[in-house]
Amino acid sequence: MLRAFFLISLLLTIAGVAVLGFRGEKTTNEPWELFPDMVRQMKVRAQSPLNFFADGRGPRLPVNGTVPIGYVMPKTATNASATGAGMPHMFSVGTEYVDTGKMGNNWGTGIPVPVTPELLERGRERFNITCVMCHGATAAGNGITKQYGLATVVTLQDDRIRKMADGEIFNTITNGKNTMMAYGPTLMVADRWAIIAYLRALQRSQGATIADVPPEHRADLDKAPEGKPAENKPGENKPGESKPAEAKPAAKPEAPKK
Repeated sequence: MLRAFFLISLLLTIAGVAVLGFRGEKTTNEPWELFPDMVRQMKVRAQSPLNFFADGRGPRLPVNGTVPIGYVMPKTATNASATGAGMPHMFSVGTEYVDTGKMGNNWGTGIPVPVTPELLERGRERFNITCVMCHGATAAGNGITKQYGLATVVTLQDDRIRKMADGEIFNTITNGKNTMMAYGPTLMVADRWAIIAYLRALQRSQGATIADVPPEHRADLDKAPEGKPAENKPGENKPGESKPAEAKPAAKPEAPKK
């Protein structure tokens, strides 16, 4: 019994020294970790040396002859495409409205590139890649990240966002806000404006009324889509359905023949 007591006391002393004995000491050596923290894993850090390569540099030069996915070669303003991909500034480098979202000291309003079906399609594509996971497919703030704890995502269908100047939305995309990261370094200027144009279309679609439909096309709203039967109006019978027969008086039994 006494031997077990001394053994337990020795183990407790060793554990106490291991936990508390070296507190306060400083060393340049890496600590021993049974479960290493992900912060200290072998990975490339921006502007940091890496001993994995002979030159000690972590960031590597791209392979000769390759370009990043989604990169568009710069074009002159005279032969720019309708998508705005040929704008002079690929990323925000100027001081004009197209690069800052500001007109003077105030946020400006308006899309500074031609709004075409191609631009809206590009905006839909970039929106689905960059924004949908948080803001949702209809920009209602119900993206998949909200189901996993990111409860601060706002709905872009809110009247505050609907009335917000286009330039301020451009600035938010560029520099980020609250828990939203900055997309200025990864989204080209033309793509940011394409997303804003598509967002405005989404906002219009989710709050549309009959007054938004041109008068010559309002009758088309009553037409059934192809392959779907037309809805019946009150009092009309469905196709192939006959009207209930009117009740006839019961016939009198015939007298037996002699």
